Amino acid sequence: MKKIALYPGTFDPITNGHFDIIERALGLFDEVIVAVATSQDKKPMFALEERIYMTKEAVKDLKNVKVLGFDNLTVEFAKTHNATVLIRGLRAVSDFEYELQLGYLNNSLDNTIETVYLMPKLQHAFISSSIVRNLLKFNAKTEHLLPNEVQKIIGSMNSCTLQ
Repeated sequence: MKKIALYPGTFDPITNGHFDIIERALGLFDEVIVAVATSQDKKPMFALEERIYMTKEAVKDLKNVKVLGFDNLTVEFAKTHNATVLIRGLRAVSDFEYELQLGYLNNSLDNTIETVYLMPKLQHAFISSSIVRNLLKFNAKTEHLLPNEVQKIIGSMNSCTLQ
């Protein structure tokens, strides 16, 4: 049976750290679905359609990766797509408590879905989408933090969009 993992997140925008987690997950699972959450509560900088497009462009050369948007409970979305594993990234100890609670919550909603925590390479451990968004607001350098395709897309956007 095909082992499908779901990697949910806001991906606002997708970073090199996210990309690294996707590559690592592909080494463990037959298919990885990158699930881009609507996340209106977080007030994302980029629209859902933009985040999906950037994510698709970032992973276009990876086999067995799908990118889909969603606006419901992660476990429900996973079940709809036959994913039995949720992938979560851990950068630092400070991430662990929140991610552990989220893992327990998801397991309480559906005990057939496991959560697997993956760490990015050390060179990407400090990268977060919120850091990137702050840099973008000040038109600062982000090339070393984003996949090339994403950097090109953001660079071609009107600066008004990023305020």
